[in-house]
Amino acid sequence: MSPLKRKSVAELRRLHGSIKDLLSTIKPQLNDPQDAGRAALVKDLHQVASLAQSFTERRPKSNKEWLDLADNLDQEGVYLWNISGVLRKTPENDKRALVAGLRLASFRLVEAGLDSKPDIATLAHVVQLASKTGATLADDGNPDAAASVLTSAAKYEELLRTADDPTGVHRQVKACASLVFFSSRMEAAWKEGNYGVAEFMSQKITEDDEQRLALLPPHQRELLASKLHHIGNALVSGDARHCGSVTDGARAQDAVTWLQKAFNIIEQLEEKDSATPGVADLRIDILRSLVRTYLLSSPQDPENLSRAEATLQELTSIIDVSKDHRSSEYLELRWQRLEILKQRKAEHSAVADALKSIIDHMRFSESSVTEILQELKALSHQHILVTAIHQHFLKKAVACHTPGTDFVDRLLLFLIFHCSKDIDQTRAMKDLDTAFSHIHETGHALPSIPNTACLTLIWQYGDRHYLAKRWKEAAGWYLAGSHPLFHAENVTVASKCLRKAALCYIEQREYATASAVIRRCPTNEATTQYVILMIAVHQGLDDDAIKAVQDMVKAPDFDRKMLLLATQLSHASEMKGLLLSVLEALLKTLKFSDDGETAVEAMSLLRCIIRLVIKLLAEPAANRELLHASLVEHFQTAKALAEAACAQNAMSLISKDVSWLWRTAYNCAVQGCADWEQFDDRIPELFEMARDLLQMFCDASPLDTDAELYIHLMNASFSALCGRVFGLRARIASGENAEIQNFRTIAADINACRRRMSTIMSNDKITDAEDVGRVSYFQHVLRVFETEMFTAAGEWEGISLIITEITHSDALAVDTHEAIADILWAEKDCPVNILYTALEAILHSCLDHSALSVEKFSRWLRAICTIILSRNTPTDRVKAIGYIEQAQGVIEEHQDDEHAYPIDERQWLLSTSYNTGLECFHASSLQEAQRWLEAATVLCRFVPNGESFSNKVSETYGRLLTRYSQLRTDPA
Repeated sequence: MSPLKRKSVAELRRLHGSIKDLLSTIKPQLNDPQDAGRAALVKDLHQVASLAQSFTERRPKSNKEWLDLADNLDQEGVYLWNISGVLRKTPENDKRALVAGLRLASFRLVEAGLDSKPDIATLAHVVQLASKTGATLADDGNPDAAASVLTSAAKYEELLRTADDPTGVHRQVKACASLVFFSSRMEAAWKEGNYGVAEFMSQKITEDDEQRLALLPPHQRELLASKLHHIGNALVSGDARHCGSVTDGARAQDAVTWLQKAFNIIEQLEEKDSATPGVADLRIDILRSLVRTYLLSSPQDPENLSRAEATLQELTSIIDVSKDHRSSEYLELRWQRLEILKQRKAEHSAVADALKSIIDHMRFSESSVTEILQELKALSHQHILVTAIHQHFLKKAVACHTPGTDFVDRLLLFLIFHCSKDIDQTRAMKDLDTAFSHIHETGHALPSIPNTACLTLIWQYGDRHYLAKRWKEAAGWYLAGSHPLFHAENVTVASKCLRKAALCYIEQREYATASAVIRRCPTNEATTQYVILMIAVHQGLDDDAIKAVQDMVKAPDFDRKMLLLATQLSHASEMKGLLLSVLEALLKTLKFSDDGETAVEAMSLLRCIIRLVIKLLAEPAANRELLHASLVEHFQTAKALAEAACAQNAMSLISKDVSWLWRTAYNCAVQGCADWEQFDDRIPELFEMARDLLQMFCDASPLDTDAELYIHLMNASFSALCGRVFGLRARIASGENAEIQNFRTIAADINACRRRMSTIMSNDKITDAEDVGRVSYFQHVLRVFETEMFTAAGEWEGISLIITEITHSDALAVDTHEAIADILWAEKDCPVNILYTALEAILHSCLDHSALSVEKFSRWLRAICTIILSRNTPTDRVKAIGYIEQAQGVIEEHQDDEHAYPIDERQWLLSTSYNTGLECFHASSLQEAQRWLEAATVLCRFVPNGESFSNKVSETYGRLLTRYSQLRTDPA
């Protein structure tokens, strides 16, 4: 042996020793590899592979000297390979580096132990080992080591392919080894990003000039098809390292090629081989990938769309066998069918059916719902189609709803947003109502947050149209927000929506529609009543508007600012009745305080109200009865306010108002005397208001009050009492029964009025003679009224006091006494003494004040004499003859003027004197008889045919004198 050869063998033995030493360290660790030492173990394995590769490079062509070394290394390689197989079956991914290291070391050890001229079987074995090792290293991300191993595999594959096999015994072995090499090389190149090599290797596999695929076992063909499918899927899925974006049409077309190759391989499996586990699933997967890839590449190749449809039909026929139509595979087919229909621009009904089929068979989840919504968004330009699908989707979501999910809420929000884009507003609102009604009828309740979100979105769209003055569209959205779905527990927001809708219809001048909408709101809301008020104003319905104001004030949520707005509204519409109602409501809702400021505001309101009532009274069609009552009521309120201000010493704040009020009340009462024939019972009240307000004004004035004010004060007082008395008379005349208390009350008022006048006069407030005379007249008239009231009430003592008081008064006492006497004379129940007192007072007044009316004097004298003589007492007869003698004087005084004593009264005086004289004569009252007969003798001169009657009286008087003489001579 030459020294060089000996040196080479020695080097081989040294390398062998080093390998053995490393293996002795490695093997114990392989029994239970620990994570901590795994990196060092892998490093040692790579070192073994490196030493084994050096061993292969240094061995001589003859293997006699190193045969024992080769056998040992081969055994070690087989051992490591077996170990890698065991570890590869474990699921931990972190052992890939260890498995790759084991395979690398195993291949290099087997290669080191390879004969110089290996047979075909050995070569096929080595090629498969190298191919698998290269693929494993590529999977582990070690491209350099993989390339080195696959380069060695290429050398051995070349040797295998050129090896002579004349009988063809090793044809299958060679085919399997070659295909394993091509697939491993293809896979490694793909992972390295070397797309050209990978494609070349795929062509080597599929060209199959030597029909090698047919010789490949089914499981290996399945694996090969799986690898081609994997690469094709990677192109479609858009692995940025290899193929860029999914939308890259060229890459999609390349993916078609790969997937077609995979499908061709799986198609070549015999029918009996299709039962191999995984073949059917792989076939379905490849078809599914092909459908997807055809769709992606159809823009570059339109024929691929037809291919996608055909492939989908084939795939459907395969999957239909399972009958699991809710499976993810079947759902994906539906999605692919939808995509095909869209790209083919199929009819809307076909697209809708496809989407509905997806919805019907999908399992509701965040991702699935989102996917459908995205699809609907992409189809948003086909509005009717999307609406129909979405309605179906929403119904399905309601039916499949489970607590804790918000699918219904999301879909509802999407539908609202979608309908907002519809150019046909009516259709959009109808679609929303259909959806809302279905959800509500199924009993589904929206949680608080989604409910608020929906309402906010609806209100936002309504406001958008409202600001743009698209009133009808805005009303539609507000009405949508009033649906019971959103207000099952709270109707407040519904009312708000309805009110806003009604406002839109008002702007649109559709008042009937606005009225119908607002009637859906509860009536106990002030804001609702305000909208009703607006509608009534625009329709000119005064009664409805006034009722709305009244109901608004009664509502719990009433705000006084609403009345201020209503004031402006009613003023602008010139509806006086409504304005009056609003002002009255403002007055009623005014909160009074002790500082007097609110009294000023109240007085201002009252002045406006009263002025408005007066204007309304001037209108022909006015409800006068109601307005009269209202006018009096407001004056009473003003009086109460003035009294309160006086009590608080705040009269100065409202003095001007009080001045205006008493003058207005006074003027209204004066005008009422002429115009208010059917409502004259209100006139006294107005005069009383004027009197009381003026009295307070005078009392509160810091300066001397003008006499004119006191004149008006007494005029108002007198007029009020006149009205009371006349009203009471009218009621009695109409047959109404008056209570005694009514007469007493008026009598007390008259007495108070007379005292008031007396006080004013005693304080020299009035000095003008004409005014003084008028006041005196008032007092005499009031005495007559007071007598009338006392008479009706049977208060006779009061009448006596009045008569006595009148006797000491001025020249008007005669008329006053006469009026009183008329009253008493007509009263059957009047006591005689009272009547006598009255009559007597008349006669004295006539004589004392030279206010003689002969006719009246004769009448009253006859009456009083009749009363006196009816008593038939000497004293009364003396008074009676005295009155008759006074009558003689009156007859003599006025016998020649036009006011002569009435003839009938003269004859009554004559007959009464004569008859009374005879009665006295027969009663032996000779002195009285003498006086009466003498009076009769005088009266005969003043009556017709008095001379003949005078003879008769003289004869009787003569007998009287004779008798009188006898009595004086014969006292017995």
